[in-house]
Amino acid sequence: MANRQIPTVKARDIANLPKDEFAFPGPERDRLVEAILDGRKAATTSLMAEFIHDHEPLPSSGRRTVLVNSDDQPLAVLRYASVSVTRLGLVTLQHVLNEGEGYRSLTEWREAHESFWTSENMRQALDDPNFIVEDRTLVVLEAFYVEAMVVN
Repeated sequence: MANRQIPTVKARDIANLPKDEFAFPGPERDRLVEAILDGRKAATTSLMAEFIHDHEPLPSSGRRTVLVNSDDQPLAVLRYASVSVTRLGLVTLQHVLNEGEGYRSLTEWREAHESFWTSENMRQALDDPNFIVEDRTLVVLEAFYVEAMVVN
């Protein structure tokens, strides 16, 4: 990403795009947003259960979204290059590395993600106080890039 010039777009021109919120507002979201903006993070993993609970269709390749920070400020336009559904036990090390969060092994990545996905905040968001994840849990793997930076 450092080798290419990223164009800018005015916030008013992308107001109709859906918001892209990584994690919950706070330090975790801000850390992920920073990793996206500096080019380290180019992939993410979501629970299929989130899409089902929220009655949202799965994202598709080519989808454009507005990345927001914890203060709900638009920062960048993301373009999704690929989207696939798989079982948690089949996530590859390459996907983990593309997530750019510093995990060096599948075990380390999975422990951190399981902790987040079974947190009180996530269980509340899913309306399931007993939500658990296991190898067969369906996850949505998304690869993306920063298409443009948002300016006011």
